[in-house]
Amino acid sequence: MSSTNDNQANAREKVEKALSRDNLSNVIQPVRMEKNSDFEFRCHPGVSCFTNCCRNMNIILTPFDIIRLKKRLGLPSDLFLKLYTEPEILVESGLPVARLKMLDESGGKCPFVTPEGCQVYSDRPVCCRYYPIGIANLMQVEKESGQEEEFFFLIKENHCKGFEEKTCWTVDSWRADQEADLYDRMNKGWLKLLLRKKSFGEDTELPPRARELFFMATTNMESFRRFVFESRFLDTYNVNDEIVNKIRENDFELMQFAFEYLKNAMFGAESPVIKIREQILKKTVDKIIKTREKNKKLKKGKR
Repeated sequence: MSSTNDNQANAREKVEKALSRDNLSNVIQPVRMEKNSDFEFRCHPGVSCFTNCCRNMNIILTPFDIIRLKKRLGLPSDLFLKLYTEPEILVESGLPVARLKMLDESGGKCPFVTPEGCQVYSDRPVCCRYYPIGIANLMQVEKESGQEEEFFFLIKENHCKGFEEKTCWTVDSWRADQEADLYDRMNKGWLKLLLRKKSFGEDTELPPRARELFFMATTNMESFRRFVFESRFLDTYNVNDEIVNKIRENDFELMQFAFEYLKNAMFGAESPVIKIREQILKKTVDKIIKTREKNKKLKKGKR
């Protein structure tokens, strides 16, 4: 019972911390919603506030968001990131992500919205798909227990007339209708990486090279593919031929592979799809041992 109470207290603390930023508490109903909780909402061109919510938003793009959007626009990742995003370091994990860049000259409007609506609606980010639902996800990665908890809350802005529409949903039916559940499944490995790093504590800072690697592998599939196939990567790691063939052409398969690689390379966690080759591991261990022995001799010589 005490562990349950601790988890609930921890959840409340995290939500309160999130709501304290940017005056979000003024627009979020502080009521926990479960997957079967119901609400009324409908957004369409007929509501007077149509597209008003598509401005001054802090939208962190997930890896799946980026792939869908850059394919929709027919752009390589490099150009998409340059035109439409800004890099940002997440405070709680210290990991780099891509934030959607709003148009300052247009009052902070989303670059993809027009008076007629969203130009990329079928490929819009998961953050937009969830609206007006907010999601909190807690996972105790540090204990390797796999324990995970999701809960939801309403984002009810004063200007939004969508809540006056008498269309009923549950959280689950809304997620399914908006394909948010698909995005959640595709981004799950990325979220676990963020939570794994967060479990190390805010004081544990990754070296610049590790942050660069994380950003490249989670935002730029073309660069990551070159890293895999145009370096000694496949000489270093043992990867099944079937997986190699899949990731050679398919960005979505490559994205999932990137999550497994980062889990192994950055956090030392075992992966079912990638493993360092035995001879490489032996050389690395031998090198570490030699370096330690050399340092010991140097210390003795200074005494």
